[in-house]
Amino acid sequence: MEADRSGVKRVLVYRLGSLGDTLVALPALHLVARAFPNSERRMLTNFPVSSKAPAAAAVLGDSGLIQSYERYTVGTRNPLQLLSLAWRIRRFRPDVLVYMMAGRGMAAAQRDAKFFRAVCGISRLVGVPLTEDMQLCRVDAEGVLEPEASRLARNLSELGDGQLDDAASWDMRLNAAEYAKADAALAPVAGLKLIAVSVGTKVQAKDWGKENWRTLLSRLAELYPGRGLVLAGAPEESAASEFAAEGWREIAGAGPVVNLCGKLSPRESAAAFARSTIFVGHDSGPMHLAASVQTPCVAIFAARNKPRMWFPYGKGHRVLYHKVDCWGCGLETCTEQGKKCLLSITVDEVVGAVREVLEPERTLPVLPNALSTNDVSNIADTIAAGDQ
Repeated sequence: MEADRSGVKRVLVYRLGSLGDTLVALPALHLVARAFPNSERRMLTNFPVSSKAPAAAAVLGDSGLIQSYERYTVGTRNPLQLLSLAWRIRRFRPDVLVYMMAGRGMAAAQRDAKFFRAVCGISRLVGVPLTEDMQLCRVDAEGVLEPEASRLARNLSELGDGQLDDAASWDMRLNAAEYAKADAALAPVAGLKLIAVSVGTKVQAKDWGKENWRTLLSRLAELYPGRGLVLAGAPEESAASEFAAEGWREIAGAGPVVNLCGKLSPRESAAAFARSTIFVGHDSGPMHLAASVQTPCVAIFAARNKPRMWFPYGKGHRVLYHKVDCWGCGLETCTEQGKKCLLSITVDEVVGAVREVLEPERTLPVLPNALSTNDVSNIADTIAAGDQ
């Protein structure tokens, strides 16, 4: 196998998506870099236009995991555009394609394999999900999914061990300039213990509600006077963040607030989260940023997806997830059920999860809906305790 890799000069990595999709692929990208350390690695990916969905290039930056990018427009079916893409790929002359796409069915995988092999001229394909097991995250008897990061690494097992439990596999390789930019933005709260919060989300079904966030921040300001509050998110989330922060500011003795929404790049935001003692937010890209820099997360999840596939990976996180009768619906907009899975999560539950993280020395009751992502052996029982 090592001999097969020694002659590989160029590798094409196929991964679409934005912030969270790129971050959960970090262990797979590190695996590819270890397998082909002397190869030029180019990513075939989409370039999202929304500030809430930064492109992979903005997430990976100068990490060296990927050296260049090839644009792919999602849903392209025009034969001339596909031939143009194939011509650009042929010009790059990749020796290997590493496939890191979500499972979209066997027919799609077979079509992709034929395109890359026959049309683009790539002889060696790695990770194309040509079996049902490769297509989907494995599910246990309780309906709990393996993490997406695990599925990706499993599909690339011929390249080696994905080492998911090693913090180095989640390293974004932030540089000194990115830390310096974050530290400059954090100057108003310098020297304080920081609570990082992101109230935004791209999806209506994941939105816990501005009143809940305002009440939560009021409670946290009472519990932790003198700490700094760091608000993060896209530019259009600044106003909602300010509304929530009023709950913090109205408490006597509350520490200072810095609103970084729209002021930092994704990588600079990760550097700011690395300076924080905890992150609190929705199932979102910023949550994955915080987890990647090993900052403990309290994550508020809708039950639109089955549990654990998109949970923050690593030790010390707490996930609030209520399993209701319509769990796994996949809806982006929930009107008929009134977001009952998400809105049934109370401020008290979130406060309790935060205290579990920040006050480990205290004897606090473990909340039935606060999942410790490093306690996977009991995760199904914990979720079941949240049945409505």
